[in-house]
Amino acid sequence: MNIKWKNSSFKWVWIAATVVFCALFTFALIPGASAQGNAPEGTSNAAQIRNYSSTMQSVFDFIIRNYVEEVDPRVIFEGAMNGMFGALEDPYSTFLTEKDMVDMGDTTQGSFGGVGLNITPFGQKPDGKLTYVEVASPIEDTPGWRAGINPGDFIIEINGISTSTLTMDEVLGMLRGTPGETVRLVIRRGEKMEFPVTITRAIIEVPTVKHAMIGSTGYLKLLTFTPMTAERARDAINDFQAHNYRSLILDLRNNYGGLLNSAVEIANLFLDGGLVVRTRSRIRSENRDFNAGRSTLVPADIPVIVLINRGSASASEIVAGALKDRGRAYLVGEKTFGKGSVQQVYPLSNTGFKITTARYYTPSDVNIDKIGIPPDREVLFPEYTEEDAVKLNELINANRIPEWVGQNHQATAAQIDTFARGLEGEYHLNLPLLRRLIRNELNRTVIAPVYDLEYDVQLQEAMNILQSGNYNNLIRNSRTLRALQEEAELNDMAQAS
Repeated sequence: MNIKWKNSSFKWVWIAATVVFCALFTFALIPGASAQGNAPEGTSNAAQIRNYSSTMQSVFDFIIRNYVEEVDPRVIFEGAMNGMFGALEDPYSTFLTEKDMVDMGDTTQGSFGGVGLNITPFGQKPDGKLTYVEVASPIEDTPGWRAGINPGDFIIEINGISTSTLTMDEVLGMLRGTPGETVRLVIRRGEKMEFPVTITRAIIEVPTVKHAMIGSTGYLKLLTFTPMTAERARDAINDFQAHNYRSLILDLRNNYGGLLNSAVEIANLFLDGGLVVRTRSRIRSENRDFNAGRSTLVPADIPVIVLINRGSASASEIVAGALKDRGRAYLVGEKTFGKGSVQQVYPLSNTGFKITTARYYTPSDVNIDKIGIPPDREVLFPEYTEEDAVKLNELINANRIPEWVGQNHQATAAQIDTFARGLEGEYHLNLPLLRRLIRNELNRTVIAPVYDLEYDVQLQEAMNILQSGNYNNLIRNSRTLRALQEEAELNDMAQAS
């Protein structure tokens, strides 16, 4: 119904009266809300906290009593909790539902049904919905790893639903579930590649350590940091000693972290006393120095190279940063992820929350959050041109390599080369790249090999350094993270002037 006002002054009087009436009606039902909603300027922080706390309780009670339909208090509670943690704009501080608490215990201690992908939100909207879901790292020997999903890939659809319409909890709920059921994903890689992947859920056992000898070099790959990681690493190093190892490669690539204490225990295997990592917080009890013990398992005269990439995060960066700053290892690969914060999990009856309580600092007093740790020697896998990406997208969507591998599980190097050359002529892609894609697909049909020296260019470079006899000079000339940071700041100042 449209109302035409004949008297302008009467109209504004009526509107003003209505607004006042509505305001009085609202605050009569929520006692004290007007006084508590906005604390006067100059009010102490403690008083503001009390005011806001009381207001939130009043609004919660008001909604439960007066909303037009009966509301489940749990739904309102969880919505409020999600809102509070979302306001922090910290992807690592989140409310944890009862299911989340169970899942968190699974991932750090035991096993769960899922696809085997460590994921992180990449941009988050005010309503908690995601802009993108980024794969931080696939867990080796899991369905997600076997499907060829890489760190840095974006999951843009799950079972036909855009991830931009989902919260992080909803994404996790769709990826995890009953083993044996399939999950259909659409993956975006770079700007040009987009392809579907169907994954069958399996029991995901939390992995820890893989190891092997490469000639006289011990190769130790840490897949995550759990309570068992240090013990398994000690077993591996004892095995290296039994084989008279002369050098060691510590592979932290795609290791997305885990427990802080586990990272300190790993660093303790290489460092003879001294600082491993320092945490700083507003909470006095969270300000701690974590030091290595006075004995090492790996002697100081054993050269150590650490492999890192963009999937190395958190606890991995603690270890890499400590060994670099202390001059105990030479870093090879790519810049790490950049997660320099510490989270604590607090239970609330059946639910809980995870919150960032501190930031950690390397021995040279650098926090690498959102910055990452650069390698001493950068080694990158070949990058695709835009034209290559288009052709590679066609190849992936044609499913040619998985189909061929399905019929040639025991393919020889000669058979791989013949098939790769055929694809080269058809798709005009780089031959070494095609060989690596075929080999990776073959590896995904079996238990992953501990290492692949033929195609892993970063591992190849680590071995070249160890065999060159130049390791000691490289270590002497390696700079701490603090020195690199100061150099970068000077360069920025010079460019600005």
